[in-house]
This record gives sequence, C-alpha cells and structure tokens, in this order.
Amino acid sequence: MLLKDKTVIVTGGSRGIGRAVAVACAQHGANVVISHHSHADETMAEIKALGRGAVAVKGDVADPHTAQLLVQAAVDHFGGVDVLVSNAGICPFHAFLDMPLETFQRTMEVNLHGAFYVTQAVANRMKDQGRGGSIIAISSISALVGGEFQTHYTPTKAGVHSLMQSTAIALGKYGIRCNSVMPGTILTDINKDDLSDPEKVAYFNKRIPLGRMGQPEDIGGAVVFLASDMAAYVTGASLLVDGGLFVNLQ
Repeated sequence: MLLKDKTVIVTGGSRGIGRAVAVACAQHGANVVISHHSHADETMAEIKALGRGAVAVKGDVADPHTAQLLVQAAVDHFGGVDVLVSNAGICPFHAFLDMPLETFQRTMEVNLHGAFYVTQAVANRMKDQGRGGSIIAISSISALVGGEFQTHYTPTKAGVHSLMQSTAIALGKYGIRCNSVMPGTILTDINKDDLSDPEKVAYFNKRIPLGRMGQPEDIGGAVVFLASDMAAYVTGASLLVDGGLFVNLQ
C-alpha cells in the first residue's frame, strides 16, 4: 500500500497505459481522478471494486480549462492532490513530407501543451497545500530515438521529458518531485494498427532482450514507485521501461 490514502490524478486514464496506471495506484491505496475523452465506466468500476474512490472528468487536455477541472474534482472529492500522472497522448502515424498541419498541431496540443497545462495547475495546488507531491509524465522511448512516421510525435515526448527536468528545478523548493517514465513498445490502442503485422511483432520481440513487448501493467509499477515515498530523493529523472529495447543496438 505504497500510496495509501493519497489522491492521484491521471490524464487519459480510461484505457491503455493510463487505465493500468490508475488501477495500479488504486491497488496501492490511492483515490483516483481521471480525465477521459469518451467513456471511463470500466476503469471507474475497476477502481471502485478495489474499495477506493474514483472520479472521472470528461474533457480535452489540450484545453487549459480541463486541467483546472481535474484539480477542482480532486479537491472537492478528496480534499487535495498528491500525485499527477500526465499520460494523455495521441500518435496518428503519418509520413513527414505531406504531414497535414492539423495533425501536427493536434499532436503538439494534446501531448505537450496538455502536459504543461495540467502540470502547472497541479503544481500550483500542491504549492498551496504545502506538503509537496509527485508529478510524473509518461514520455516514451521515442524521446530518445527517431521514427519515420513519428516526426510530429517524438518531439512531443522529448518535450515532456524536458518539461519534467525543468519543473524539477522550479518546484523542488516546494517539495514537489518531477520525473518521467519512458515506455518502450507497449501494446495499446495507440499502436494496435501499426503492430497488426505478425512479422513486425516478431521483429520487435526479437529485438527486445526480455523477449516480449510490454503490457500497460508493466508501466504501473514504475509509476507507483515514483509516486511513492520510496522515491523521496528522486526528481528530474527518467525511468526507461522497455524490456531492454533501447540498449540492444547489435
């Protein structure tokens, strides 16, 4: 119960990595507020079945107002906020030379601008509460490597990582820790079409030293650690959770 009675906000918490993170936090005793874009009934039911409080806020993280709504929901239902997991993100794969402006802008607005808005809103609340806190951004292995059809996406994930480095400096004086988690290839809705080719799946499994692609639940443990007091002296750091993919250059 590493997060007993803490309140955690998770953006994009209705499916994929966000859902797994929200459930993992609840398993460790946290109450959870999630943002979602469509529906969150299944995630809410799973958290409540664990005996923890759950609140869903429908909204677009690219809208700064959504960040304020999330903080207000945490305050109204649970009295404050202890942890933020900025997870919401999109990756509409597309070639570079004919990338539509709208695709580029939307990816930036959701992945990077949205992370900034919610981090700023939560940090202000944590500062006012006076008891510190933990902010975790879900970056990506894509912050470290390129992708032919991800020229709009990889810069946002590098930006999210950089945001955590800078906010770690800006917020350390308030006892607020800021770190990023960098998932490798995780099987989620965001890449299910890209990984529908069995040959591509076999290629990745061969490249990954642990022999398999990740599941969303693999990210949950890393987030719980960074959110907990076990990581009390960890800030400005990044945790690569990729089964060894990044280091396997041979």
